[in-house]
Amino acid sequence: MTALNVAATHVGTEALGPGVRSVVWVQGCPFRCAGCIAPDWIPDRPARRAEPAELAEELLADPRVTGLTLSGGEPMQQAAGLAELVGRARSTRDVSVICFTGHRLERLRTRPPTTGVPELLAAVDVLIDGVYVAALDDGRGLRGSSNQRIHHLTGRLANCGYDFAGRPRTAEIAVDGPQALLIGVPPTGLLDVFDTAVDAALAGTRPHTPRTSGTCSHTSRKEAPS
Repeated sequence: MTALNVAATHVGTEALGPGVRSVVWVQGCPFRCAGCIAPDWIPDRPARRAEPAELAEELLADPRVTGLTLSGGEPMQQAAGLAELVGRARSTRDVSVICFTGHRLERLRTRPPTTGVPELLAAVDVLIDGVYVAALDDGRGLRGSSNQRIHHLTGRLANCGYDFAGRPRTAEIAVDGPQALLIGVPPTGLLDVFDTAVDAALAGTRPHTPRTSGTCSHTSRKEAPS
């Protein structure tokens, strides 16, 4: 069993793929893309340690969940653990799997950066590959910038009616005590609105840390330390 180093999770969202999904963001990314909206998730440092079986049970706690989305950070840095997570989840429910990565698919297939990459690719239905390039952020689709590609590694979601590349972006905000999590690929201008709103909510109460980010531009978080 390979433990995962997890930055965050969210159970039950419609902002990161078709249907109701659960998301796991792993800690650590080698790319350090300029404009990354989750810089706190870039360093390869201990976050939350979670066993795949435990995490699978958590992500499937909502019976409406029909899919998992794997993000970060960089999922391929923890490919073996994520492959095991997917296997555990699918032993309970036949979920679809979407995975973001800064690596190109060709490189993953010929020169995998870590162990477990072939197993994870075999479990993924849709892979969104390529680093985030802020100048190519066109405000469309389930990717941060237009250089990122959508690969249907299986036919499972190919004809589901969800436009991965061109759909209008949507996002959700989840508030849990002092933490606000922006889930999804943010539409143009939403990050500034999110930051302003959270700053206003925290003003006069206690200081907050800067919002965190992720290489593929699909989550942001602000948190007030206790």
